[in-house]
Amino acid sequence: MNQADFRADSPYATFGSAVITAPEEARRVFIRKTYTHLAAAVYAFVALEWLMISMGLDVRMMQMLGGSQWSWLLVMGAFIAVSYIADSWARSTTSLGMQYAGLFLYVLAQAVIFLPMIGLAKSMTINLAGQEWQIVPAAGLTTAIMFAGLTAYAFLSKQDFSFMGGFLSITMWGSLALIVASIAFGFNLGVWFSVLMIVAACGYILYYTSNIMREYRTDQYVAAALALFASVALLFWYVLRIFMAFSNRN
Repeated sequence: MNQADFRADSPYATFGSAVITAPEEARRVFIRKTYTHLAAAVYAFVALEWLMISMGLDVRMMQMLGGSQWSWLLVMGAFIAVSYIADSWARSTTSLGMQYAGLFLYVLAQAVIFLPMIGLAKSMTINLAGQEWQIVPAAGLTTAIMFAGLTAYAFLSKQDFSFMGGFLSITMWGSLALIVASIAFGFNLGVWFSVLMIVAACGYILYYTSNIMREYRTDQYVAAALALFASVALLFWYVLRIFMAFSNRN
């Protein structure tokens, strides 16, 4: 099945209506394509990180950001702007190519903002279950297990988590204000802030897993994958921060 299957005369076409109102086969196709694109986004993220680190860009970026605390604020501002553009492209109703461009742009932006932290974490280990693990693979595996469990719960319980939207939005704006303040005034938010952000990321995974059927049309599987990838990236960021806080440097 390809883009042509969503022509106006196709049985899968539900332009202007949510996936949940589409035929059962169309819903199955949407879910399969959404999670296939999510997996592709994760693989692309890993490939981009490997490529940039192999080129030494992590060291260069850490040196650039180490010059001033305001550098991180500029990077954050640019990331938010790029994320908005990427999401807008991914929701395009005129071009499948534009949707893919939006997803790739967002994955690239995430890879860039993760780069200095992963560059630092690659030299750290953590003791888990009596064994020494490299920080990045351990955090990645933990994130994958948490995401799989939350996704299974959302699908199997069939609960509507849309009620969490307002709370999550307020939480993210409040956390963004705290992050900006910590960068501007030079204080550490600590491990408990990371724990709270992991809870928020888990909430977003439940929210988007529940709502992709209600918020997106059958032709918006790329945008749905972007939303889920954003939640996974947020979870991975703070799991990695916690592991780094309890790590051992090699």
